[in-house]
Amino acid sequence: MIGTRSRARRAAGTGTPLVVVPPAVLAVLFLLLPTLALVVRVPWSDLGRIYRDQQVWPALRLSLESSLEATAASLVFGVPLAWLLARFRFPGMAVARAIVTIPLVLPPVIGGVALFDAFGRAGIVGGEFRSVFGFDLPFTYPAIVVAQTFVAMPFLVVTVEGAFRIADRGVEEAAATLGASRTRIFLRVTLPLVAPAIVAGAVLCWARALGEFGATLLFGGNSPEVTQTLPTLVLTVFADQPADAPALGLPLIAVALVVLGLLRDRWLRPVAAS
Repeated sequence: MIGTRSRARRAAGTGTPLVVVPPAVLAVLFLLLPTLALVVRVPWSDLGRIYRDQQVWPALRLSLESSLEATAASLVFGVPLAWLLARFRFPGMAVARAIVTIPLVLPPVIGGVALFDAFGRAGIVGGEFRSVFGFDLPFTYPAIVVAQTFVAMPFLVVTVEGAFRIADRGVEEAAATLGASRTRIFLRVTLPLVAPAIVAGAVLCWARALGEFGATLLFGGNSPEVTQTLPTLVLTVFADQPADAPALGLPLIAVALVVLGLLRDRWLRPVAAS
């Protein structure tokens, strides 16, 4: 009897507190309402005309290609950076970590200005870039990729750094005692341990790059079929034909929902649970 009462009290104590329900419901409604409003306002009968006249598909293709390239660059440079921040101690590490998080809080337009001042014709390294590669970076397709990488890589680094911190180092130590080199341990032991976090960070990075607007507009430009991504196309259309603008957001919403929906249960949930 006493045990039954104790279990009942524990079960009652682990239920959902009523105080969290109203704010949670309001939060869901708040996040849902803008997307629902966009879907409701789409002129469905004119969808084909809008996509044809507004050159949606070239902009969507450029958005997908550039965001995937930005994600690949973030993986190449961001994963090693995450490992250093998580495992290596060096003077100025706090400054390095702050530098990584700057794009997370920096307004994207300011990020575009910063990139322009760094890589523009009169930028800090703009002249050197032109002498090496033979062209000015701003208002080109590579500038789109650079801008997306700048704003999206921190999402990958922060996610993977946390995974490196909590990864089981006992497995790495066991591999070391068997004579494995540091590089082999990193590639064959450490990376598989944090693979779910890398996938989760890459998905977040890709989603951020896909929706990037401010830095790409300022640094990459908005030239149709050259540097015009779908987010920048939406701005152009909204300025001239605002009734068509809601239809342009549907492809991005569909792509994001499909990819994030497929990956959430398989990759993102295990990372969150860890």
